[in-house]
Amino acid sequence: MSVRTVSLLVFVLFSAAMLGLAAGAVWMVMALYLRHPLPWLALPIGALLAWAIRAGVRPAGTSAALLAAGATLLAAFYVNMLIAGVLIAGNMGMGLIEAMRTAGLGMLWHLARMALSPADLGYAALGMLLAAWLAWRKPRRR
Repeated sequence: MSVRTVSLLVFVLFSAAMLGLAAGAVWMVMALYLRHPLPWLALPIGALLAWAIRAGVRPAGTSAALLAAGATLLAAFYVNMLIAGVLIAGNMGMGLIEAMRTAGLGMLWHLARMALSPADLGYAALGMLLAAWLAWRKPRRR
């Protein structure tokens, strides 16, 4: 593999990860504003991630589908960990960053996993499938 290929692969993975994390943060803001977990947002988030990846990271195809599904999964995990951090911060009277640093990644992961319901997992799976399908198919010609 050439240096160009490796650097392109790193850029593509980094871009998909950052899009997933940004989508998870936006999802958390909406969930906190409405005071509900909003697991159904995995569907529009997945669609937006598929569109963003297909438009700016990879052309439509299998690699774009895998990246979009992975970014959607990352967004779903990230929003649950952020909400766990917000709950810790609210219960302990701390700031969000301080609570997340104090709790650590392991505790946040366990709290997020304990709070997951079958509906959360189902919506995340549907969002991943939708994202993969939208990123895989070629756009229509007008």
